Amino acid sequence: MASTLTTPTLDSTPRAGTRSWIALAVLMLPVLLISVDNTVLSFAIPSISLALTPSASELLWIIDIYPLVLAALLVPMGSMTDRFGRRKLLLIGSTGFAVVSAFAAFAPTAGALIGYRALLGLFGAMLMPATLSLIRNLFLHPAQRRTAIAIWAAGFSGGAALGPIVGGFILEHFWWGAVFLMSVPVLVPLLILAPIFVPESKDPNPGRIDVWSILLSFGAMVPAIFGIKEIAQSGFSLLNLGLIVVGVALAVVFVRRQMHRADPMMDVSLFKNPVFSGSVSANLLSIFALVGFLYFITQHLQLVVGLSPTTAAYVLVPGLAITVVCGLLAAKLANHFRPSHLVVAGLLLNATAFLIVFLNTSGSVMGIIIAFAVLGAGVGTAETISNDLILSAAPPAKAGAASAISETAYEVGSVLGTAVLGSILAASYRMNVTVPAGVSAAGQDTASQTLGGAIEVAGTLPAEQGQALLESAKHAFDSGSGTVALVSVVLMLAAAVMCAFALRTAVSAPEPVDH
Repeated sequence: MASTLTTPTLDSTPRAGTRSWIALAVLMLPVLLISVDNTVLSFAIPSISLALTPSASELLWIIDIYPLVLAALLVPMGSMTDRFGRRKLLLIGSTGFAVVSAFAAFAPTAGALIGYRALLGLFGAMLMPATLSLIRNLFLHPAQRRTAIAIWAAGFSGGAALGPIVGGFILEHFWWGAVFLMSVPVLVPLLILAPIFVPESKDPNPGRIDVWSILLSFGAMVPAIFGIKEIAQSGFSLLNLGLIVVGVALAVVFVRRQMHRADPMMDVSLFKNPVFSGSVSANLLSIFALVGFLYFITQHLQLVVGLSPTTAAYVLVPGLAITVVCGLLAAKLANHFRPSHLVVAGLLLNATAFLIVFLNTSGSVMGIIIAFAVLGAGVGTAETISNDLILSAAPPAKAGAASAISETAYEVGSVLGTAVLGSILAASYRMNVTVPAGVSAAGQDTASQTLGGAIEVAGTLPAEQGQALLESAKHAFDSGSGTVALVSVVLMLAAAVMCAFALRTAVSAPEPVDH
């Protein structure tokens, strides 16, 4: 018998009115901001490398710490939004996010920037469960909910692609810190309009605040992902393996605690449903592909091809448009095709995009445009359907918790996309780059860490030596990009096979006939 994750009584379910759609527009402001902030630094990496001279590890942490903290706190914050009020947490998070963004814009060192990015993750974790759970309570009608989630998912995945474009435009005219200041003009309208158009909602029977579960969820996430990052960065070691073991052990304790509590912070029983767990996996892996792709392609366009930030950003515009369009189109296609077919098609498109990158050995800009367009179609389709399947599994009162699971998958995918693929790229680069003789020990270390570091060192060398270093560094970077693309093809194909089986019983609610 087919399992459905959608509301069965369609005709009796009330439709949302105009105010609900206005509220959705207001809620899209933090969605766009958080998703843009996930990838806006992609284009700022070269500028940050030159201005703050971070090590390769610090450079990855500048990018990774934000989604890592965000992912670790989403489940606790999802529970908090259900308990204290989703709109209330949305407004608190928005205020904190704007203030910390202003400090991050003027960070004097790489360490300070990492710290501010961690605080942004804290306040961002208040925003995301609130937005999706408010949508769940605003739109009870299945067809309207699916459309609203499609708009939300399009904003999320489109915003992730918009990040480099916004970053490119800003960096063309301002210093790198300006990418953080954009949150202020976005969040001020939210703080004004949300109390007017967005109704407050909460769980009428919330459970107690479980401090131990909060600590366990954070403790499980941080060491595990840190261990993965370090293995990809520096290889296997007892310490790195130990961190992963600690994270997994704490995750097991967390799950056992949730199973034995009358009011769990996370309803882990949802994962017993293969449709739910498969949808979460599809969500995670789609964002893994998107963020990992942006990490190395943005550097290739600027540092290898030599495009300006703005010109490089324009290369991504077609893919951004296709991401949004396919996200909205997926909501309509769900009326005619099984969810499993749509999600699998999205993942196969992701695999095709990376295959195009792998075959594009010359690194041509047209090849990148085509690859990103195909990736955008895949991510837009898979994200919309998987989010609908995840969210419709939970009753409205527990929307915050279900939203947190969906967004945790998104953020873990974002962390792993940069950590795993970025670290594979860094390792391949180090193995293949050749630093000319005569370069100081400090210069050799800088040039062998990142492409940005090599460009900086090359500028201090005699013309012949500098040119030799640049050619070697660019070749090493592109060689690593090919390795990353091939790994990603295999991962996406494996994900498609997994989702084909896990989601085979899922069905979509049909468009209702109004009376």
